[in-house]
Amino acid sequence: MSFFWIVLLSSLISLIGTMMGASIGTFIKNPSKKFIASTMAFAGGLMLSVVVFDLIPEAIEQGGFLYTLVFYILGMLIIYLIEKAAHNKESYSKIAFITALGLMLHNFPEGIIMGCSFLSGKSLGVKTSIIIALHDVPEGLAVTVPLIASNKNIFKIILYVFITALPTALGALIGVFIGNVSEVFLGICLALASGIMMYVVFGELIPESNNLNNSIINTISVLLGVTLGLVLVNVM
Repeated sequence: MSFFWIVLLSSLISLIGTMMGASIGTFIKNPSKKFIASTMAFAGGLMLSVVVFDLIPEAIEQGGFLYTLVFYILGMLIIYLIEKAAHNKESYSKIAFITALGLMLHNFPEGIIMGCSFLSGKSLGVKTSIIIALHDVPEGLAVTVPLIASNKNIFKIILYVFITALPTALGALIGVFIGNVSEVFLGICLALASGIMMYVVFGELIPESNNLNNSIINTISVLLGVTLGLVLVNVM
């Protein structure tokens, strides 16, 4: 697959997931905490499944265990620092702005993940992209809901959310470039992506879903996500 198609597909996939979340937010107007929580938990389960059953084994195969371990930990550290810098609790508009900033910062490494995954073959790119698109649905909701609460124009809300998906293209381009250097570099990129995704699951999605609605529904949603991810990994 050429650079152009990888970047284009990665951008479209991220945009589809984010805009789906934005559309749900604008049509539902006020999605319940239970709905958002279960969606986040389900996305977390999907991501966890792909990381454990696909990304990490592929990283070890391409780059070796030591490189995988080091850059897996580095990936978690990077996203932790991004989260610390991006979070703030203010008015609805400021919450939306900080959330959008965090989403843009997330979409950049997600682009790298997709770019590297497409290069590795074995349908990993397709599987990873589906998971990331689903992951972007609750994030699109997270940006949209506070903007609606602050009475922003719907057109501006959609445009705002659209802009947050653009860093995926740059990330995909970088992922393709550095991942195409050698198998070791590809393994390093996949390990870095694994750490990023693992932190997002346990540092953001699952804790936030429990904060919104701490119930058995969240547990079931995570398990369903893991199960579906396992099916995708082995069928696609």
